[in-house]
Amino acid sequence: MIELLETYYNMVGVVQEKENSSCFLFHEKKYVFSPCYRSEEELQELVVLNQELIHKGIPTSRFMINNRNSFLTLYEKKNYVLLELVFPMHQEYNVLDMVDLVDKLVVQSKKSVLYRNEWASLWSSKIDYFEYQIGQLGKDKPIILNSFSYYVGMAENAIAYVNSTTKKYKKSVNEKVTLQHKRIGFPNLQMDYFNPLNYILDIEVRDIASYFKSLFFSSYEDLFIEVHAYLKRRKLDIYGYQLLYARLLYPSFYFDIYEKVMEEEEDESALIPIVSKANEYESFLKTMYHFISQYAPIESVSWIVNKKEL
Repeated sequence: MIELLETYYNMVGVVQEKENSSCFLFHEKKYVFSPCYRSEEELQELVVLNQELIHKGIPTSRFMINNRNSFLTLYEKKNYVLLELVFPMHQEYNVLDMVDLVDKLVVQSKKSVLYRNEWASLWSSKIDYFEYQIGQLGKDKPIILNSFSYYVGMAENAIAYVNSTTKKYKKSVNEKVTLQHKRIGFPNLQMDYFNPLNYILDIEVRDIASYFKSLFFSSYEDLFIEVHAYLKRRKLDIYGYQLLYARLLYPSFYFDIYEKVMEEEEDESALIPIVSKANEYESFLKTMYHFISQYAPIESVSWIVNKKEL
């Protein structure tokens, strides 16, 4: 690795391995050499997007070009990129910080390959694949076999909710497309939030819902403080409120782990903390429905709204 960094970047340093990435210091700056799973077309747009963030004074990590005049470096048959990290890397961003930051980058064009707003179609394709996959590979995974149908049912509710929302409201609203992420969680650290390999373009409720879902499983005592702060601060139209609720309905927290289990990157016991809180998450969805309904008359999901608390 040291030889590669010298050859391609004229840098040397003490390299620390971290999961699939390598970190090192050079001239008092921190760098990470990380796998890049984005297409070349996406990477080109990420570089432009990143330069725009830097121009606006937003503290994003920087793509470093190698001495072959490329942002991609082939290493062990995989594409990698070198990122100069931002400091302080462990600063946390709460929901109001996220609102302030996304307001600094609103994109007018939806033609970018980074744009990800066809949620219902993407979710439907994923569920179809998961159902095929579990029929082929899931017979020796009892935790998945006992929980999969339940979470597929939740996903189908979310898909129907998005389709209904799109049909009723999309033509009458002007979507504000902004900087979002494939996934964010809690704690929402600067080193993750400003990792350009995680960037996409979408509407802001994508990240907000992802953050709230992670808070539910990570720091429940802080969850409703942040929920109330967001709802008081950000006034959405009914389209936005409904899409926020749709993303809360979609159990990405289950399917993210499911995929790692099926790829043998996790043991299926990692799903136990998720599955064990299914009832509590239903109660959270019911509470969120009532909270959001104070701001807009969003559609209800009958089995959630009629849920009897234990």
